[in-house]
Amino acid sequence: MKTKAKKKNLWMIPVYTILTFWSLTTIYPLIWVAMNSFKDKDQIRSNSFALPLGDLFTLANYRRAFDRVPIFGAYMNSLIVSGSVTIIVMLLAGLAAFALVRYQFRGRQALMSVVVASMMFPAFSTIVPVFRMEASWGLVNSSNRWISLFSCALPQIAGNLSFAIIVLSGYIRSLPIELEEAAYLEGCSAVQIFGKIVVPLTKPSFATVAIFSFLWSYNDLFTQTFFLRIQPQWAITRLLKELTAMEGTNYGLMAAAVTIVIVPVIIVYACLQKYIIKGMTAGAIKG
Repeated sequence: MKTKAKKKNLWMIPVYTILTFWSLTTIYPLIWVAMNSFKDKDQIRSNSFALPLGDLFTLANYRRAFDRVPIFGAYMNSLIVSGSVTIIVMLLAGLAAFALVRYQFRGRQALMSVVVASMMFPAFSTIVPVFRMEASWGLVNSSNRWISLFSCALPQIAGNLSFAIIVLSGYIRSLPIELEEAAYLEGCSAVQIFGKIVVPLTKPSFATVAIFSFLWSYNDLFTQTFFLRIQPQWAITRLLKELTAMEGTNYGLMAAAVTIVIVPVIIVYACLQKYIIKGMTAGAIKG
C-alpha cells in the first residue's frame, strides 16, 4: 500500500507542476495590470514590467480617476443591481428547482428542457426584443434612478435563472426525500419544508448560485450599456469604460480603471471560492 501511495504521489508532481504554471499564466496578467496602475503612462511604455518602486511609483492615475467620475456612486449602483439580481435569482430558482424535482405534473419534462435550452441563447441575441419590451413598459431612459437600475436588473435576472435552476435541481435531487416526507407527516406545508429543510441542506449550492449571479451581474457591461444611459445611474463597469474612452490611450489610467473594477471581484472570489467548489461538486458526490 505504501508503494502504491508513493507512486501516486510521484505521478502528481507533473500534474501540480502543470497546474502551477497554468495558474501563474492566469494570475500574472492581473498582477501586471495592477503594477502598471501605479506608474505614469510614459513609464509604462518604457518600463512596463518593472516593479512600481521609487520614482516609478505614483497615485496620479487613481487620483485622476476619482476626480473625473463619481466612483463611489457607481459602486453603489453596482451593488444595488447585482445584489437585487442575486437575491431574486436565489428565491425564484430555488422555488422552481424544488417544484421541478419534487412534484410530478404535466409538462414537467418539457419545462425542464426549456430551462436547459434557454442557456443556449446569449444575451446579445435577445437584447433587441427585451429592450423594446421594457421601453413599452416605460422603464427605459427614465430619469428615475431606481427605475433605470430595475430595468437593468430584469434581463440579468432572466439570464441567470436557467443556470441557477439547473445547479439547484441537481443538488436538491441528491437530498434524501425521507426528510421531507417526515416533515410532511408532522404537518409542515410545502413552503415550510422548502424553508426549514431544503434551504438549510442546500446552502452550498445556493452559495454557488449567489456568487456566480453576483459576479455575472457585476461584470455585465453589455446590458448596462443599453439600460443605464445617464451618468448618475451608471454602474462601475460602465462608468470606467466611459472614463477610459474619454482619456484615450492613457494606459496608466486604463490600468487603474481595470484594477478598480476587478479588486472587489477578486476579494469576493477569494473569500467564497470554497463554496463554489463545494456547491458544484457536492451533488455529484452524493448522487
